[in-house]
Amino acid sequence: MPELPDLSAYLDALETRVVGRTLSRIRFASPFVLRSVSPSVSEVLPREVVGLERIGKRIILVLKDERFVVIHLMVSGRFQWKDEGNAKVPGRLGLAAFDLTDGDAPAGTLLLTEASTKKRASIHMVQGRENLAAFSRGGLEPMGASFQDFAAALRRERHTLKRALTDPRVFSGIGNAYSDEILHHAKMSPVKRSDTLKDQEVAHLQASVEKVLAMWTERFRAEAKVAFPSKVTAFRPEMAVHGKFDQPCPDCGSKVQRIVYAENESNYCARCQTGGKLLADRSLSRLLKDNWPKTIDELEGK
Repeated sequence: MPELPDLSAYLDALETRVVGRTLSRIRFASPFVLRSVSPSVSEVLPREVVGLERIGKRIILVLKDERFVVIHLMVSGRFQWKDEGNAKVPGRLGLAAFDLTDGDAPAGTLLLTEASTKKRASIHMVQGRENLAAFSRGGLEPMGASFQDFAAALRRERHTLKRALTDPRVFSGIGNAYSDEILHHAKMSPVKRSDTLKDQEVAHLQASVEKVLAMWTERFRAEAKVAFPSKVTAFRPEMAVHGKFDQPCPDCGSKVQRIVYAENESNYCARCQTGGKLLADRSLSRLLKDNWPKTIDELEGK
């Protein structure tokens, strides 16, 4: 799922392509992507795009007269930009096309695609800024938050750090990928309880959140200045642990471990983050029982 750094790059790339132009129509390739009934598309369009905003992991096209197009990419949704007007919607992956005009001339097409067969991405048409509040999950924006606000959000409920970072009701814009990178940078266990952290630990974690998110945001924004983001992925070769199961940790060389649960997983370095202890993978450790190694040294045969 695109997270805060990816979404920031999308917003930068869209700024020069859509703001100040007219969103003349939306062509829907999938009838299920439009999740709202009122206002209708015909009540919102055509209308000038006057700005762009982000609410959590949603991108908002701000139109004139307080009309909004709210787009949630979910896990597999992505944007493509075509300079030609009325560009064709990709057959298998295409969900919708947003046609932009500059005066009477076509000014490009923003395509919404989704690789997953589950088709979870969504579009909502909204009228009135007060109605945007329904799309906020209430999470704290982590960049630039005060220590007091960050600590209060983190400690509000008893969660693992992994869950706290990825819960949109706690923090906004952080998901599976960057929570792994943040916790590795902070050298903290993904299963450490959020309500047990002392002030010094909270400050250390907050510093890692800001450093990791800022680093990746700056990198993606620089790339977006060169070309429209076309390869937005949660798996980057430069990442330390996310998606790097069984590969060497860049800091200590031990193999990266993982915990798999439902459709997600946590990637971590046992030597750097858990004092050498292997965290129990529910399915694998249950299968191996007494043969499940308890430490990274046991696993590596040391």
